[in-house]
Amino acid sequence: MPKPTSRRNFLRITSAGVTATLSVKPSLSEVSSALLQEPPTGSIAVRVTDATRKFGVAPSLNWRSAAGASLKSEAITLDPGKTSQKYLGIGGAFTDAACYMFNQLSVSAREQLFHEMFDPSEMGLSVGRICIGSSDYSTKVYSYDEGEPDPELKRFSIEQDRTYILPILRQARRANPNLFLLASPWSPPGWMKPNGSMLGGCMRQSTMPAYANYFLKFLQAYEADGVRINAVTSQNEVDTEQDGRMPACAWPQEYEISFVRDFLGPVLRKNGVETKIWLLDHNYNLWGRAICCLDDRGLRDFSNSVAWHGYVGVPEMVTKVHEAHPDAECSGQKVVRTCRRKTTRRIGATGVRPSPASFATGAARSSVGTWRWMSWADQTSVPSTVPALLLSTRRPRRLLAVATSGR
Repeated sequence: MPKPTSRRNFLRITSAGVTATLSVKPSLSEVSSALLQEPPTGSIAVRVTDATRKFGVAPSLNWRSAAGASLKSEAITLDPGKTSQKYLGIGGAFTDAACYMFNQLSVSAREQLFHEMFDPSEMGLSVGRICIGSSDYSTKVYSYDEGEPDPELKRFSIEQDRTYILPILRQARRANPNLFLLASPWSPPGWMKPNGSMLGGCMRQSTMPAYANYFLKFLQAYEADGVRINAVTSQNEVDTEQDGRMPACAWPQEYEISFVRDFLGPVLRKNGVETKIWLLDHNYNLWGRAICCLDDRGLRDFSNSVAWHGYVGVPEMVTKVHEAHPDAECSGQKVVRTCRRKTTRRIGATGVRPSPASFATGAARSSVGTWRWMSWADQTSVPSTVPALLLSTRRPRRLLAVATSGR
């Protein structure tokens, strides 16, 4: 009877062709030849975390050749001979709520958990997403410059993040020094918007110069606190303001182009900040907007990457962008597969649950990284700034680490 394939061996087999995160880093041609000559054998252990199970044992899977087989629609076919852009990795979101929950663990338990999740010899999660200020999963609504208009940002402070967010990020980076961090705001400070609030609304054009400096101060302050940010987007989910129910901000296409081209890009370059700027940060169905942004030559001087979400549209839409701009990077796929009580009303598009095949297809469609939104929360998806989620807090808070690509 063949020896079962362990989780670690499975990760080594499946990730070697797309990302060299392990200590042994053979060339792509060597990996392809090895897999084609000697396909994987044995069984694959499966664990599932969902609304009723925590790392529960599920029926094992067996490797089989696709040749001559009638594949199901959700089958994943590995073709080591076909390559695309380099794959950055898989990871989750370090929201204020997630870091708050991590901070509730004992030092030894958190150390063990982070070793298992981030150490390259274990799961090796290599990307993480953080919020610039609060999101819908935060202990409270906050920015780094609260109050009356402050265009010179004299009040700017990241003190809120020093309690547990920055310590958690530093610990994760100790476990995996190559952890790639993407940072996105859910909203600028309220005084930068016509509605005067971080909840809903849209961006005020006249505050864009101050907002570019807001990004600069954030990146510099985090760097000074030992956390370097690798990439930013100008806005999480540019095409919705969530009906004012949570931190959010609508950005018309021309606003985003102007902000990146005329303000954010020049400010970061002038100050020697090498953090990348990614565009869109929203759904596949906005592929036309992504193309229009990349068509702007001035913007392309500062950004060549698009961040995707998997709530609306299909991963194949990314191909349209790749065909229009073959040199552009499709730099992320944000999907939602959280564990929540069935009685909790879902907010906005977060009720959409992409299938495992969609998750894998998006990762293969010229994407350099895959994030799972709210990968680490308690059983009721709190702390949260969304009132509907705060209503379902009766169960004791227990941390769920849901960071792998299964359910």
